[in-house]
Amino acid sequence: MHKLPLVIGNRLWQLLPIIVLATFVVFALLHLVPGDPALVLAGDYASDERLAEIRKLYGFDQPLVVQYGLWLLQVVQGDLGRSLLSSQPVLEMILHRLPNTLLIATYALVVAAFVGIPLGVLAAARSGSRLDSFVTSIASLGVALPSFWLAMLLVLHFSLQLRLFPTTGAVYFTTDPLAAIHYATLPSLALAVGVIAELTRQVRSALLEVFNSQYIRTLRAKGLSRTAIVWQHGLRNISVTLLTLLGLQVNRLLSGAVVIEAVFAIPGVGTLVSYSAINKDFPVVQGVVLILVTMVILINLIVDIFSALLDPRVAEAS
Repeated sequence: MHKLPLVIGNRLWQLLPIIVLATFVVFALLHLVPGDPALVLAGDYASDERLAEIRKLYGFDQPLVVQYGLWLLQVVQGDLGRSLLSSQPVLEMILHRLPNTLLIATYALVVAAFVGIPLGVLAAARSGSRLDSFVTSIASLGVALPSFWLAMLLVLHFSLQLRLFPTTGAVYFTTDPLAAIHYATLPSLALAVGVIAELTRQVRSALLEVFNSQYIRTLRAKGLSRTAIVWQHGLRNISVTLLTLLGLQVNRLLSGAVVIEAVFAIPGVGTLVSYSAINKDFPVVQGVVLILVTMVILINLIVDIFSALLDPRVAEAS
């Protein structure tokens, strides 16, 4: 525990160049568009005076490094610019939609953890059996299924035919928690299936490696029950691996939400970035990508911290 602040400090120091690189890549999105960014923003038939006004307004007449520095200074102050379409502050637009995205991602992660981890444990405990073959086969199928295709199947069956769930839309969790969960169920299930499959496969693989270790063989020789070996010793030994897996799946869920939100017409950051990209509203695209990248970096930092808490060897290695 006394080394935890050192671990956090080391991780933050290691993340610093990643953060700088990430912000620069996000900033460069506008400049990666073919042609003059001012022409992209002003339109194909803009006058020279309008182009000059755009270049001065956005600082395109300055060196790229200077532009990046000024943009980064604004970002640090919480200013992500304004939308070219609505003139609203970008940060305000993102914060208004982010709760819907976080709800379906969190819902999907909870469902995946409560289904995928027990399935992986069950398959590992019954390794070589028909049950193991069935679970691994279903998991392989789940990995291969495209989430958007599964989402459309869920809408067709549970929304249009059975009318159990809404077809599109969302309700904010702070407005009506039960209604919000009801609306988020199908999108979350569509996202969760791939994560369930991945967790099942990885947990099974990690547990089988533990079960074949000398440590577990010694416990078996002492007469310890299979249940105790699996739940008390097996899961404890893969706790860091499991935490890392969950962290990686959060990143996957955040990126997958972009597609799922389009299928269900959910007013989240996924639909926001899609609409903004189509309409060339680059400040909004930059803002959404920056927020998502920052969230991924923070999640990785949290995973590293909890890994150090669960396994002192991680702290020693840091």
